[in-house]
Amino acid sequence: MFLRSVDTLDTMTGNNRPAASAPTSKTTPDPFINTAATPEHVVDQSGHRFMSDHHHIHMPSWGIAALVIVCGFLGLSCAFCVWKKCLKKKDKEKEKEKKNDKEKGKACNTEMNGKNTEPIKDEGDKKTGLSDAKPEELEKLGRLHFSLDYNFPENSLVVGILQADQLPAMDVGGSSDPYVKLFLLPDKKKKFETKVHRKTLEPDFNETFTFKIPYTELGGKTLVMTVYDFDRFSKHDAIGAVRVPMSSLDFSHSLQEWRDLQKAEKEESESLGDICLSLRYVPTAGKLTVVVLEAKNLKKMDVGGLSDPYVKIHLMQNGKRMKKKKTTTKKHTLNPYFNESFSFEVTFEQLEKVQLAVTVLDYDKIGKNDAIGKVLLGGNSTGTELCHWSDMLANPRRPIAQWHALKPEEEVNALMSNKK
Repeated sequence: MFLRSVDTLDTMTGNNRPAASAPTSKTTPDPFINTAATPEHVVDQSGHRFMSDHHHIHMPSWGIAALVIVCGFLGLSCAFCVWKKCLKKKDKEKEKEKKNDKEKGKACNTEMNGKNTEPIKDEGDKKTGLSDAKPEELEKLGRLHFSLDYNFPENSLVVGILQADQLPAMDVGGSSDPYVKLFLLPDKKKKFETKVHRKTLEPDFNETFTFKIPYTELGGKTLVMTVYDFDRFSKHDAIGAVRVPMSSLDFSHSLQEWRDLQKAEKEESESLGDICLSLRYVPTAGKLTVVVLEAKNLKKMDVGGLSDPYVKIHLMQNGKRMKKKKTTTKKHTLNPYFNESFSFEVTFEQLEKVQLAVTVLDYDKIGKNDAIGKVLLGGNSTGTELCHWSDMLANPRRPIAQWHALKPEEEVNALMSNKK
């Protein structure tokens, strides 16, 4: 402002001064002067700029320290990852070297053996065969606890089915309904079954069965004990079996042991078929109702490969036939559908003593009607038949349907004679 006022005065008074030249020469920057500036002056300018930038960013000092720490941590983690990858590469290279050494060793063995290279391959195949069989061996089917004893005075083999455990779950709910079927090979003349135990993988059977057989014939027999999973409306699944050759035992003392269940073999005997029955008992009316629903897969009895089946029902008491009923005959079929109902008057006191003998027969116009198979139901029956009878008593006035496998007539008749 002062300079501008002086200039105006000069113009007004008419004095022309060369005032602009001298000051301008002093203020213009000289490169030589700037290079000769003192270091202290430079430091002051840079420090002044850093503080001005610091105040311009508005970041506190602790934030800057945290940023530096984070950057350092990221750098260390990256370095660690790179180091780890290098170690993995080294390990892989070592494994490859070991494999190459093994392959070289095998090649050297084959070269040393010369002509014996084929047997070595066979041994390798055997090893692989064993490794393939391991999963089947490792498959756990459970264990069976049983006892064996021979009664010399009565010429009979006494088998005790005690318990089982670690059974696999066969039902959707994660459980099973196990029971045991036992017989002697090779004849299979007599079969026994334990009671069905509901929803358990560790059943306690504690049942005893007797096979009447001379001791001289016992050495050629094999006892088969098969654990099944009961199913009301379909075929019972075999969980596993225990086979005990009688020739391997010493009957000078009784035997009691646990054995692992092995994969059960299919029964060699010809199937006779299955029959579906419905049972219903009304205690207040003293009425026992049997409905013959259907049968399937019956044995072929005629020359043409078919049968003419019908069903006969006997109400038994103390081995005597009290009443008899029968269905109509279905022509030329192995899967007949009946759906016929029959009723018997049975008091609640009599119910514990009576049995139902259900026989499927093949009708023949000329000769005798041949029995295809038979089922015995009652309080003193065994296996699935006893289970069906017990379910009927536990659910009064309610029809209970179930499939049953037909058994040979001679086997059921022998069981009836023992129950007298």
